[in-house]
Amino acid sequence: MANNGIQQANMGSTPTLVSVTENSALLELKGVTDPSESTDTVIRPFDPAAHDLDANFRLTKYSDFLKTNTWKLPRESVDKLTQGLQRYIPSSMDPNNPCTESPVGVNATVTEVRCDDLIFWLVQATETFYASVDDPYIQGKISCADLLGNLYSLGITGIDSILILMNIASSLSEKERDVVVPFIFRGFQDAAVDAGTTVKGGDLNLNPWLSIGGVATAFCSMSGVVDPGNAVQGDVLVLTKPLGTAIAITLYQWLHDPEKWNRLKSIIPEDDAKKAYNRAVDSMMRLNKTAAMLMHKYNAHGATSVGRYGLLGSAQDLAKRQKGNVSFVIHNLPVIAKLAAVSRVMQNQWRLTQGYSPEISGGLLICLPREQAAAYLKEIDKQESYQAWIIGMVDKGERTARIIDKPRIIEVPAKEKEGELW
Repeated sequence: MANNGIQQANMGSTPTLVSVTENSALLELKGVTDPSESTDTVIRPFDPAAHDLDANFRLTKYSDFLKTNTWKLPRESVDKLTQGLQRYIPSSMDPNNPCTESPVGVNATVTEVRCDDLIFWLVQATETFYASVDDPYIQGKISCADLLGNLYSLGITGIDSILILMNIASSLSEKERDVVVPFIFRGFQDAAVDAGTTVKGGDLNLNPWLSIGGVATAFCSMSGVVDPGNAVQGDVLVLTKPLGTAIAITLYQWLHDPEKWNRLKSIIPEDDAKKAYNRAVDSMMRLNKTAAMLMHKYNAHGATSVGRYGLLGSAQDLAKRQKGNVSFVIHNLPVIAKLAAVSRVMQNQWRLTQGYSPEISGGLLICLPREQAAAYLKEIDKQESYQAWIIGMVDKGERTARIIDKPRIIEVPAKEKEGELW
């Protein structure tokens, strides 16, 4: 086994921190050192020079990841631009269909399918995203986990198939393309296998920027879908992954830019910045499958995946879909350790405490009955050795969501443990 990276422990135990490198992946996972090798070997941090690439090769350079603080159109722009689509959606939707909004807006659709006397539901989700890390294998895993989060938010854990959609940066040389693209595919496929499915096909195109995404499909009965619109007053809001992924990625990339790093090195030591990045990568790769499965056991009243519009944007989307007159109030913000302080020093450009900091492959925001929430949190910890948190409540209101003026910041983890990542 390599001497650097994070060794991922077996399910049910705590990931252990081995050491940190500056070279992309930082993780040792089940996988391969080369896409053509046996899956019995261990994937090591991606080293461009080992593949005859320039030692300074950075995958994120081909996505221009950090030019802006968001990677999707504002929600109001999406609504405006899809007005033409709306006219073709029937005004009277099936009241039993849990996805009654524009499919462009919610990233998932539920369609009733009839075959003879059988009725079942076709559920599809789509997502695409730019490269956020420099290790192509890890980027593939993150992209797949991000895609599947849209189905997991509906409580669906049986994924039938996935199509991968990739835009390959035209500025990549043939050599670079031949090295990194197979690694991306392998990471994407390995995440699909972890989810219990596989990539059945897809589409590749040349584009000025590199992006990876796909379409995930599931067939299920109606009982397999958690309706996102059933929150009631008295429910609590649960979050299954900590916030701060985009900040951690930005911070890590600033380590390679002396001018920018000089602004922050007095606030956070370099080793802490790398550890925050490791934690973000570990979180982004983790599937929300267990969280989705337990939504059924503990009678969840709705959920959404936290993504590019941040915690508040995601909460507002979920609030708009409620059938009852309720509102969401968020009191607590679990944040990867040290990143809340970094956000303040960065003049709050990510608007973390306001809930607008983008998240990549974020957790599920779930509405749970108050009396079942503690058991849900306990079982998440038991099955995965990862925390989840009660962050707010469901109150009476007009389908809105807000974060209180001075939310409580929960450092994750609360205490550093020698040799352990979390």
